[in-house]
Amino acid sequence: MERRLLVMAVLLLLATPPAQAEGWRETEVDPEAWTDGPELEGSPMDVSYPGDPVLVIDVDYQPGHFESRVTGSIVIELFPQWAPITVENMIEHVEDGLYDGIFFHRVIDDFVTQAGDPTCTTIGVYPATSPSCASGGTGETIPLEHHENLSHVDGAIGMARSADPDSADAQWYIAETEAHGLDPENRDDEGYATFGVVRDGMSHVRAIAEVPTSDDPSGTDLQNPFSSMGRPVYEVRITRMAMLGVIPAADEAPVEAQGLTTGQVVVRVGGGLLLLGALGAAAIVARTEPPAVLKDGTAGGTNVQDDEVYEAVLVAEDVNG
Repeated sequence: MERRLLVMAVLLLLATPPAQAEGWRETEVDPEAWTDGPELEGSPMDVSYPGDPVLVIDVDYQPGHFESRVTGSIVIELFPQWAPITVENMIEHVEDGLYDGIFFHRVIDDFVTQAGDPTCTTIGVYPATSPSCASGGTGETIPLEHHENLSHVDGAIGMARSADPDSADAQWYIAETEAHGLDPENRDDEGYATFGVVRDGMSHVRAIAEVPTSDDPSGTDLQNPFSSMGRPVYEVRITRMAMLGVIPAADEAPVEAQGLTTGQVVVRVGGGLLLLGALGAAAIVARTEPPAVLKDGTAGGTNVQDDEVYEAVLVAEDVNG
């Protein structure tokens, strides 16, 4: 009897998901700690939203020839209110540890840094890897999600895909600068979808984008204008990806994190925010509602509904101290 109970207890422990799978949903992150973000352009993606999941990518890379390796973390906020399927797909892969130990297999300066292929791991000595690296995935695809609040702003993360718009799987990329040429309104192939944005560690994204690659081996500012399939000369490794937590509740979110200036007003619109100037001119519209490139080596989207305005709050006279 005791042996049977012991066996049952062991089986129960084995069946219990790791703490990361659930615990992070009860953990609030601190946006005030973020100091290394992307350039802002007045997009709804500039603002953090209560309850949004946040993940971290721990990286290890060599910036250039004869340089020491660097370690760092890239923090990304995801937007499930606008891209629920894509976000859930990413969370599932992160919780499964799919990306731990893989490397960035495609890097193009002033464009994107791409990873997410679970077959892109070093075999023996880098760059030796699986023949399927750059074309691998899980075999389970998701549909292309577009939303008007999402676009290829600086630091945006999007899902890679092949020629089929609904072929996104596990690969993703981070825009190292604004890349609105990938947005659906600027393309004839339905474009590519973003689903989150870098909140901290953008300097690591930019450094990775500038590492020597097979297309630009010099590691200098002299760039190959035809660069499209650059594999880093030195391994740009993802040591770990993990879910960090969620954005704090609205009454706890610091105004300073939203980059507001004196005299601006925050109006709550549905689950989002409407940022107004002192005279009422709209500067940022961010409504929340439920509503992606480069799987083949090539690299978002957008639908705002009218929402009822619930309240307006005057921002402190000098939020910048």
